[in-house]
Amino acid sequence: MDDFITASVGLDVHVDSIAIGAATAGRAPPCFLGTVPPKLPPLLKALGQLGPPRALRIVYEAGPCGYGLVRELRSRGYQCEVVAASKIPRQTGERIKTDRRDALKLASLCRAGELDMVRARLKARQQLKAMLLRHGKRYTGKSSWTAAHERYLAEVGFAHPAQDIAYVEYRLAIREAHERVERLVEALRTQVQTWRMRAVVEALMSLRGIDFVAAVTLVAELGDLRRFAHPRDLMGYLGLVPSEHSSGNTRRLGEITKTGNGHARRILIEAAWNYRFPARIGLVLERRQQSQSKSVRDIAWRAQRRLCQRYRRLNARHLHRNKICVAIARELAGFIWDIARQVLPNP
Repeated sequence: MDDFITASVGLDVHVDSIAIGAATAGRAPPCFLGTVPPKLPPLLKALGQLGPPRALRIVYEAGPCGYGLVRELRSRGYQCEVVAASKIPRQTGERIKTDRRDALKLASLCRAGELDMVRARLKARQQLKAMLLRHGKRYTGKSSWTAAHERYLAEVGFAHPAQDIAYVEYRLAIREAHERVERLVEALRTQVQTWRMRAVVEALMSLRGIDFVAAVTLVAELGDLRRFAHPRDLMGYLGLVPSEHSSGNTRRLGEITKTGNGHARRILIEAAWNYRFPARIGLVLERRQQSQSKSVRDIAWRAQRRLCQRYRRLNARHLHRNKICVAIARELAGFIWDIARQVLPNP
């Protein structure tokens, strides 16, 4: 299990200097610590001011300086990753690039999870499925990446030895990515134990489709939901309300605005997909609700009944499933707002 992570650190590494930015746990903006010579002793001295090696998560952009730095840091107990420049998100129209900005951006993205392991696991899984599809091998079971699916994958073979080697490499990459995801989730569980928003996270997990990672992400991205006076305010903040173009007596509604927090919006739309099934409380959901108050459980059950029924009605009108999920996600945001107001964060 990883130790408690107190700061995410971004390094902008050059031949003649290393710029250092840090983002501490929480919602505070990242800060720029300064620039040090491209030598290990001054870098270690600067990192030592942030905490012990196991309490820091470090990233730097791949470049001409190679991988010597990551090996040196790992040998001293630091968690360090090298990220590809092409994988770092950049805003449209961004034209200013400095060492300070690069270091702060890397630190912020590391803390926010944009450079996360889940995407690496998804990509590895897609590559394996593409290989199976190219060779006409189809899995006929209900769900992928279950125990039954893993047994099927273990029995797959190819005509050429080179193909078998590539297939095994894909499976190993998936396993390694999955283990990294599990380590990250376990680290999150450790941090949440002492987080002031822990009660809110656990309450949101009473809702269908909102597991631990989804609940932590929503609370981390949205903060204290009591700041929204009405659920419509939260829906608008998430960009889940229709755009509007009105003139005179004509009122036209278009696609959702997609303003505000895109990460939280994506989590909600993914959660909405779970409401295509009839309303029920399974074993896993029942365990998550055991420690919750009756008011929270009642809201979660009311949400299930309403959203499952609404999904069926919209589906009967032959609407596109993506539009249905967006409509469900919009209403789900209202129930999240309601539950968050029932639980107070720790002082």
